[in-house]
Amino acid sequence: MNSGGARRAARAGDQGRVATVVPRAGAVTIKRPSKSAEADDPRTLAMSLVEAREVDQPAHGEPLLWRLITTLPVATFAEAAEVVRLYRPRWRIEQVFRALKSDGLRLADVQTQKAGRLFKLAAIGLVAAARTQQLVDARDGGTRPATDVLDEAFLDAATAIGRDKEGNTPRQKNPHPPHSLAWLAWIIARLGGWNCYYKPPGPKTMRVGWNQFAAMAAGFAVATSPAVP
Repeated sequence: MNSGGARRAARAGDQGRVATVVPRAGAVTIKRPSKSAEADDPRTLAMSLVEAREVDQPAHGEPLLWRLITTLPVATFAEAAEVVRLYRPRWRIEQVFRALKSDGLRLADVQTQKAGRLFKLAAIGLVAAARTQQLVDARDGGTRPATDVLDEAFLDAATAIGRDKEGNTPRQKNPHPPHSLAWLAWIIARLGGWNCYYKPPGPKTMRVGWNQFAAMAAGFAVATSPAVP
């Protein structure tokens, strides 16, 4: 197959890069484990294998090498490339799950056992986890507006809260354009306990900061609403 392009799956703090890869694909047969607990499982399973191996890799760092076993067809270049494309967001999905579970909302600790209720809770939590990840993504800057995660009615509250969280040194000033998502992420991180130094804020900090912001924004709305005669 001809060479193609794929973006390297990032680790925490890795900005990622574009990698040129040579994909190979074919059929493989997976044997049932000798100590399988399920005696009725088939002895073998026919699958597809796609290998994406990087060429012309940078001087520093390990070259990309993905070996992907799938049930999808890989008879053509387009089919193999589609498998690689589907795998590329894996790290993004893992980060959202991290915000949903251990480093965020701790969904795994809930005691709800009914499937319907758990599904609804997970759906609500997934929205919150995606918002947390959007804030983490925006911490280094960008052009997205704050209204991607925040109702426009709360921008005044964010502005007032943000001014209060700024310090005296240049490092403690919000460097991002007002009303941008990066600007909001800086404010949320400060509310979550980030001190503007050392490592950048992660999902735990953003989740704590958002909870603080939600309570403060609600109070701001009450304090600034017109008095009822």
